[in-house]
Amino acid sequence: MERWPAPTLEGCIVRLEPLTPAHGEGLWRASRDPRTWRWLSVVQPQTREDWTPFVQQALDAAAAGTEIPLVTLRHDEIVGSTRFLALRPEHGSVEIGWTWLHPSAWGTGANVEAKLLQLEHAFDVWGCRRVELKTDARNERSRGALEALGATFEGIHRKHMLVRDGENRDSAWYSVVDDDWPSVRALLEARLAER
Repeated sequence: MERWPAPTLEGCIVRLEPLTPAHGEGLWRASRDPRTWRWLSVVQPQTREDWTPFVQQALDAAAAGTEIPLVTLRHDEIVGSTRFLALRPEHGSVEIGWTWLHPSAWGTGANVEAKLLQLEHAFDVWGCRRVELKTDARNERSRGALEALGATFEGIHRKHMLVRDGENRDSAWYSVVDDDWPSVRALLEARLAER
């Protein structure tokens, strides 16, 4: 089966680069604000000893070819992370997820540009037909951001997963398909041009 290589994606606001062990300390510093973790599926690591396995899991998934974790940098400072997940080259489908940013990057265009870069890569380089995005159904901020990106709401998967040590999560699913991509690209480019 085809394996998609980890890209480095660069825009005017952010650079996304493949996760390496050298990013661990910068990610640790960027991850300290509890607001970053409110809707992620795991409890915020409180110590570096807890943080190390979290980063190692992402590195292991990258090595196994099941995920492509990327570090988000703004002005050469690590401000968060995102991933390509659910890699299905045989179906031309991928998920963008596990996205988090330090609150200092919220509202700066970092997320908009990161999504534009990831969507461009998925559709224009990998030739995807479908890109999936999902979030906790109660995460109104994330749902609003996905809708503002031009993603189509596909529904709620009730009791989709257990998160944060046993809490139920209903997941809101969104997608962008290749038919949508030209208008979504234009929307994202227009939003970035307004900055």
